[in-house]
Amino acid sequence: MKAESSILKPAQLLLEHLSLFRNAPLPGPILDLACGDGHNGIILAQNHLSVICCDKSREALDRARRLAAEHGVTIELWQVDLEREGINPLPEDFYGGILVFRYLHRPLIPSVKKALRTGGILIYETFTVEQPRFGKPHNPDFLLKPGELRAWFADWPIIHSFEGIKENPKRALSQIVCRKTEEGSVAP
Repeated sequence: MKAESSILKPAQLLLEHLSLFRNAPLPGPILDLACGDGHNGIILAQNHLSVICCDKSREALDRARRLAAEHGVTIELWQVDLEREGINPLPEDFYGGILVFRYLHRPLIPSVKKALRTGGILIYETFTVEQPRFGKPHNPDFLLKPGELRAWFADWPIIHSFEGIKENPKRALSQIVCRKTEEGSVAP
C-alpha cells in the first residue's frame, strides 16, 4: 500500500474530462499552472502525455518531482512567478492543454488564452465569491464573481461549465472546460 503522501488526488473535474486528453493528439504539451504538488499533471503523465508543472514554490515543485518519481513518470518542472506585474511569463501559442485549479490571478487570463494553441483544451476550476461561507480563501482577489470565468472564455466552444456549490467538502466553485478555436470562429 502506498503511503498517504504518495496517493494521487487529482481534481474530479479533470478525471471527468480525461478522455479529452487521451482520445486525440493535442497540439503541444500540457501546462499544469500553479500546480502545487502536481497531482493533476502527474495523472496526465501517467497517460503518456507531455506535462509541464509550474509553480512559484520550489518546495511544491520538489514534492511534485518526488510524487511523479513514486508513480514512475517524468514531468517537466518550471519554477516561475506568474504574478510579476507587466510580464507575460507564458510562451504564446505553445500548449496543447492548460490546467488551472484553485488559482486566480486575473491579469494572467489574457496570457493563458494566448498560450494555448488552436485545438487545445483548457480546464479551469477555482473558488467564487460565495466561498467564504465555507472556508478559505476569503480574499476577493482570489474569488470569481458570478459569470466571470465563463465570460472570459465565451468565444471558445464550451464543453462543460458549472457555477455553484459542490459537496464533500462544501465549496463554492466555478468550472469551465473548453477548446480553443481559431480566432473569430466558433466550432460546434
